[in-house]
Parts: sequence; C-alpha cells; structure tokens
Amino acid sequence: MDIAFDRDHIWHPYTSTLHPLTCYPVSHAEGVHLYLEDGTALIDGMSSWWAAIHGYNHPVLNQAVTDQLSKMSHVMFGGITHEPAIALCKKLVEMTPQALEKVFLCDSGSISVEVALKMALQYWHAVGSPRAKFLTLRHGYHGDSFAAMSVTDPDNSMHKLYKGFLPEHIFADSPECGFFDEWVEEDISDFTSKLADNADQIAAVILEPIVQGAGGMRLYHPTFLKRVRELCDEFGVLLICDEIATGFGRTGKLFACEHAGITPDILCLGKALTGGYMTMAATLTTEHVANTVCGGEAGCFMHGPTFMGNPLASAVANASLSLLQQTPWQEKVAAIEANFAEILPPLKQLDCVKSVRWLGAIGVVETHTAVDVEKIQRHFVERGVWIRPFGKLVYVMPPYDISTAQLRQLVEAIESGLKSVM
Repeated sequence: MDIAFDRDHIWHPYTSTLHPLTCYPVSHAEGVHLYLEDGTALIDGMSSWWAAIHGYNHPVLNQAVTDQLSKMSHVMFGGITHEPAIALCKKLVEMTPQALEKVFLCDSGSISVEVALKMALQYWHAVGSPRAKFLTLRHGYHGDSFAAMSVTDPDNSMHKLYKGFLPEHIFADSPECGFFDEWVEEDISDFTSKLADNADQIAAVILEPIVQGAGGMRLYHPTFLKRVRELCDEFGVLLICDEIATGFGRTGKLFACEHAGITPDILCLGKALTGGYMTMAATLTTEHVANTVCGGEAGCFMHGPTFMGNPLASAVANASLSLLQQTPWQEKVAAIEANFAEILPPLKQLDCVKSVRWLGAIGVVETHTAVDVEKIQRHFVERGVWIRPFGKLVYVMPPYDISTAQLRQLVEAIESGLKSVM
C-alpha cells in the first residue's frame, strides 16, 4: 500500500494537508475487528463512524449485495421503481412511529437534513405563510453541507469559521439535565422563550433527540424532548428529529424519540441504515406534511438526487434492518450499557477527566483539555483498539456484537492512553 502517496495527495476528513495525522492502512475487516496491512488486529470502537452496527464482512449483508449486483447496481429513481426500494421503505414505515408514512430516500445524513429543511420551507410556502428561520439547540451538529451547517451551533462547533456566510438561525440553550438526572422544568425555559418570541418566523425546530452527537456527545433528559414536542404543537411549528446517529438501536431504543414517547413531523435517518456497507439516508414525514408540500405552487417536492433509491444500497439496507429485527439487539445494547455503567465511572478519578457518561451503546469520556489525537491514536493502535477522539472527547460507539472482554479492552486502552498522553 502506497502510504507515501496517501500522505502527499489524499486529503482525509478533518485533517490538515500541512501536518496530516497518521493514517493506518487497513487491509480487511471481520466481525468487530479491523486488520492492518501488517496483520495487527484492532477492536473497532467506532463502528466506522457509528454505522457498522452488525460488524464487518457479515454474511447476510454480503449476500444481499451480491444478489442485487447480479441484477442491477443502479437505475434512476425518477419514473422507475424497484423491489429493493419498495421493501426498504415498507420496513421503514413499519419500524418508525405510526404517523410517518412518506419516505424520501437520499444519499447521506447531511443530505437527509437538507431534505428535511427544504420540506419544512416548502411546507410553509405552500400554505401561503413563507418562513425562513429554524430554531435549534446550541452544541448541536447536523452535518457538513451548507444548510446542515447553518443549523449547527455557530460558536461551539467545527463550523464556526463559516459564521457570516451561512443563513443565521435561532439557537436556544441546550439542555443541562442529563439523561439520568432529576428533571428541572427551568431547563426548557430558554427554548420556550425563543420559540414564543419567534414562532411566526420559524419553519421548524430541528434537534438531535436525547443525544447531541458530534457537537459534544451530550446526553439529555427525555422530558426536554417531550416539552419540545408539546411546544411545537402549541405554537404550530414543525418538529424535525435528526436520528442519523441515534437511529436503529444505538441508545437502547430503536429510535431515540421513543425515550420521550414522541413523534416528529419529519425524521432524518442515515449511518446505520445500511449497516455501514454503503452511503444512504432517508427522510420520513407525515402524509399531512407531504401532501401540503406537493399541494403548493411547485406541485411536487423539488429535490432528486442522482443516486436516490440506489438498488444496491436499498438491498443491503433492507437486509440490515431485517437482521436487526431478527437478532436480540436490545439485550446486546443493554449489556453494553451495563458494562459502561461499571467500567466508566472509575475513570473520573483521573485528573485529566472532567466527566464520564453513557447511554445504550454510547460511552463517553470528556477531558478538561483537548487530547493529542496523533499520540493517543498511536497508543490505541499499540493496545489493539481503534478509537478516534475529537477535541476533549474520547468516546466509543462499538458494533452491537462486541463482547464484554472486547469492550473492557477498549475502556482499558482509554484509561492507559489518558494516563500516558494527558
């Protein structure tokens, strides 16, 4: 593998071309392991950015791709349909909250958010009351494309340098009550006042339910989400839930919205949708929203990705969701959570650690100062694990099939890494 060419010519995500981070050459993957070119086996604590929930090289998913490849890899979705997309959308309608009956397939999580925002804008245009603002939360993250960046925290995120170039939306204080804390009603006050003061300008509220991901790995109280739904109903504002990171079991519920017993008007899904095999996302909405959008001046929804409904991606997504339904994922995720509850709290004794938190198959260690990614990544590889920290956060979101011993190896590597690097 030509690592020198990679270093000199390939621009990796969130990496400087002036001082690129080390890239480790992976030759293949199996189960919960990534294998480097030299044969080193690494327990993957990241599920390839939270997508590979079933692990790697899964025979069921491999077969789904192989079977579909022999029929057709891609056809345009405009004026054409096919069984893989129909089967997938049928499954999504069955799995998601009952009111979500219309499925728009798209390319990636960021584009799912773009689609949701466009739906909300076109909805209000269709009813004759155009609105151009969105209300969202500080410390939120919704993707790297332009509209998605505009509803990502402009001051506390990786996108703050784009402030002034993006549309300016309304940001409420993010919740302070943790998932397992006692609820304090004051936690919703800033959101309430922001919504009340700007309701006639707001097309929709958009937030990540229960878990704010790349904006800080914050886990908040379900009652906050319940109050948001109530307030959106009270002020007649649409609610968009971005479940790209949390969907398909990651928090211990199939969808994080279930922790609060609420249904959004628009739901964004991605990442684990295809089990980490191919890029694909979906935006679901209610019949009312869809029909209102299409009843306006345009007569349809003005969006159509080239690879919308890609048959290969649809086939493997359908297989991944079937696999999830047929396996005891709830027990697996509950076991991961129970292990986190036991093995993460001792890390609070380290001077460099500010806090630890966990929910479902998400475990987070937050430090007082930013970690040196190059140094700690090298330590992790030497310890036989793959963990990719960012900022002050060292976290793991492993495949659901990880064993207790493997999970403990991940956390032990975090502990030893922080001791040696911080």
